[in-house]
Amino acid sequence: MLSEINEFLNNLIWGNILLYLLPILGLFFTISSRFVQFRYFFKMFNILRDTVHDKEGHISSFQALMLSVAGRVGGGNIAGVAVAITLGGPGAVFWMWIIGLIGMSTSFFECSLAQLYKEKDGIDSNVYRGGPAYYVTKALGQRWLGIIISILLMITFGFAFNATQSFIITTSFESSFSIPTWVTGIALTLVFGFAVFGGIKRITKISEVIVPIMALGYLLIAIVVIGLNISEIPSLISLIVKEAFAPSSAIAGGLGAVILQGAKRGMFSNEAGLGSAPNVAAVAYVAHPVQQGIVQSFSVFIDTIILCSCTAFIILLSGVYTPGISGVDGVLLTQNSLIEHIGPLGGYFVTIALFLFGFSSILYNYYLAENSLNFFSKGNKLYFNLFRLFVAGLIIWGSLQDLGSIFSFADLSMGLLAVINMTAIALLYKPALRLIKGYDRQIKEGKKPVLRYNDYKEFKIDETTWKEIVDNINDKRETTKA
Repeated sequence: MLSEINEFLNNLIWGNILLYLLPILGLFFTISSRFVQFRYFFKMFNILRDTVHDKEGHISSFQALMLSVAGRVGGGNIAGVAVAITLGGPGAVFWMWIIGLIGMSTSFFECSLAQLYKEKDGIDSNVYRGGPAYYVTKALGQRWLGIIISILLMITFGFAFNATQSFIITTSFESSFSIPTWVTGIALTLVFGFAVFGGIKRITKISEVIVPIMALGYLLIAIVVIGLNISEIPSLISLIVKEAFAPSSAIAGGLGAVILQGAKRGMFSNEAGLGSAPNVAAVAYVAHPVQQGIVQSFSVFIDTIILCSCTAFIILLSGVYTPGISGVDGVLLTQNSLIEHIGPLGGYFVTIALFLFGFSSILYNYYLAENSLNFFSKGNKLYFNLFRLFVAGLIIWGSLQDLGSIFSFADLSMGLLAVINMTAIALLYKPALRLIKGYDRQIKEGKKPVLRYNDYKEFKIDETTWKEIVDNINDKRETTKA
């Protein structure tokens, strides 16, 4: 009965609420901001280059970007795309792209808000905390809702998703290298412990090494595949667009199934609007919230437009995929496709990629849960250390379990989180638009933007935090000029 109730609620939330809520609000954010994700796209490179690095060791915009990419880029990029193509055909890839482009604006809004309403960490004064729980509490005055959000984040990411990632990694290593799952599980836990007991700064330092390696490595293998099949690329893109509006008769469900699969897998992969990325966006040390909004918007682009496309091209260029045949899907379809392109090494490459994607997601998931714990504990070191031990135990436990039902429950809790977060962003779109206008105004004045925090008194932000940031940045700029 519980399984049936869970399935019913999942279908209701993902198939009937979020399927429409996320793209509709995404379009609203895109239009109301005058297509902010495209207007600001190339500014992202300057922001990453010019990010102020505080002498006391604050977390940079680039480190925050790498941590968020670590979370967005995961099994969904390898297995999720394969499922979308299996159930929705090549046309699902087109709708995945559309959802990604729209989701960039949603991510911009939620991550800019997370920056605006951030506060100092209770343990480390050089680290900030923020996210949906913080902005619904400060801006909307609804602490009870912040508590619900924090609980949902801890259950979904810290517990269920981390155990599931452990299961995926360890079973993949067992399949490819015949290593028992418990051995890989213990090794994974030891590396995890080294990372998280060093705090968020060590997590971001590890992420800024792992993420570029995994993303560039996967991109490189996709470029090799594309290079080997370069003459087929124009016809492939034409096929994707054609199938997006006139799917093959072999695709069960027709056009509706194509759009549904593309939209669902796109949303699962890039997490725009789901309330997870803002927790990471808040930690960056930037002069203006819009800067991190721009950077986090770009992370959606990396996830969906670049890396999901890599998987789609690998599959569709291989000849392994057959429309209407559902016997092979998920990781196995991607693995078989890569083997077809480059031989047996392709299978091992997918396993290693899954490890890097999965482990980086574990670090990201842990940080989301830690940030939620901080909402309750306000920096109690004992609680944090006990929590780290508990999550480490779950990683070992997850390596020995079949977690299908737990993953399904996590989907439900994440869906509830997304509904709450999207509603909150919609209610707070005015301060987000004010941020955009303020940023644009300073650009037109020929200045490097900083948050003019006195202009946001009515929105109940933490003025002390922002005054310290802005004063420090202005002092450094004056020193540099001198």
